Amino acid sequence: MLTEYALLFLSAFIAATVLPFYSEAFLYVLLQSAPSALWPVLIATAGNVLGSCVNWWLGRGILHFRHRRWFYFNEEQIERAQRGFQRYGLWTLLFAWVPVIGDPLTLIAGVMRVRFRIFVLLVTIGKAARYGVIAWLAL
Repeated sequence: MLTEYALLFLSAFIAATVLPFYSEAFLYVLLQSAPSALWPVLIATAGNVLGSCVNWWLGRGILHFRHRRWFYFNEEQIERAQRGFQRYGLWTLLFAWVPVIGDPLTLIAGVMRVRFRIFVLLVTIGKAARYGVIAWLAL
């Protein structure tokens, strides 16, 4: 069971970074044989939140590279993301679990210098709720 939990943590971590990956299916399958939903949900949440923290940290320093030729984002994209985050505020971090928009949200939170404690709190609430719903559906 330890190996499955390690794989769950790793899949949840990778899923929260900018790499395309999903951990929900692995959690769902693991829950079918787990004696309780508590540990799988906690482990998946921890891995996913830690991955989001990596995005936040990357966001803190990403603008340093914006004038490099290889930099992925242009100035208009950066400004649009910053305006959107300012418009909708910190509460958008509750939706950091949403596919496609969640990872950029956590990155832009780093760019916008969101306080780390608030970031972790809001991201954890959203991601734990998502994994809780998956556990409820699995059981």
